Amino acid sequence: MVDYLTLDDGRTLEHLEGGDPDGFPLVYHSGTPSAVVEDPHLFAAAASAGLRLVTCSRPGYGQSTPRGGPDHLVAPILADADDTAALLDHLGIGDFVTLGWSGGGPRALACAAAMPARCRAAALLAGVAPHGVDGLDWLAGMGEENVRDFEAVAAGREVYRPIAEQQAAELGAVTADDIVAAFGDLVDEVDAAALTGDFAEVVAASFRRAMEQGPVGMVEDNLQIVAPWGFDVGDLRVPVSVWQGEHDRMVLYAHGQWLAAAIPGARAHLFADEGHVSLVARIDEILADLKDLAGL
Repeated sequence: MVDYLTLDDGRTLEHLEGGDPDGFPLVYHSGTPSAVVEDPHLFAAAASAGLRLVTCSRPGYGQSTPRGGPDHLVAPILADADDTAALLDHLGIGDFVTLGWSGGGPRALACAAAMPARCRAAALLAGVAPHGVDGLDWLAGMGEENVRDFEAVAAGREVYRPIAEQQAAELGAVTADDIVAAFGDLVDEVDAAALTGDFAEVVAASFRRAMEQGPVGMVEDNLQIVAPWGFDVGDLRVPVSVWQGEHDRMVLYAHGQWLAAAIPGARAHLFADEGHVSLVARIDEILADLKDLAGL
């Protein structure tokens, strides 16, 4: 059941738990855009791994209050780690491991950077790399929708917001039956084949919930991704695993390669036959590896 935490600054943070209630805590950061929904496959995988899954909707998604701020400044991704720390404290959780999918990847890394004494290990499932770094052509090879969106994001809020408003209207009504069409050029045959059944229902439900306040969460989420994150991945000292597929048209294979090389001691799992969505089917393997990284 979704629950709500009032943060020190008065914002509401909606959150959800699943998996093994007595297990070791796993903080899950979902993708962009998304909000908390019950995911039977993910919850079952966490339970099987003996992990207590904790997840939340980032500001502006679902019923989590947008961050806003003076002159609508974009908060660094580290601010999401602060919200995570507040949630963990509220739940009485000390040490944890974390998993970030897609746009949630930077948030998992932010938790590792901000809470190295508590975060035992982090896993990136098709996690996005920092924008504008040396040695990575950030947009090269992405689906046409992502190229359009992130070129607009890089140009600023006023350029991107009209695009996001149209997307929010579409995603706010998307169903499992039209989820593949909604992704457009962002999925190839590998990911399209994975977007079926219960998984398609969960993805569509997460999109719909994410758009309950319109595009505000998605706008801030993407602006944060292309802005400085507030930490250098080369300074991370928490064990990290990188999972990436070559058929990914949302977060390119090159992002995974770059992160695996840039993060000290990163454990790389790079697949020629997986995509952005199909890789989720390896969740049992990903969680087992994450526990191994953490020494659990």
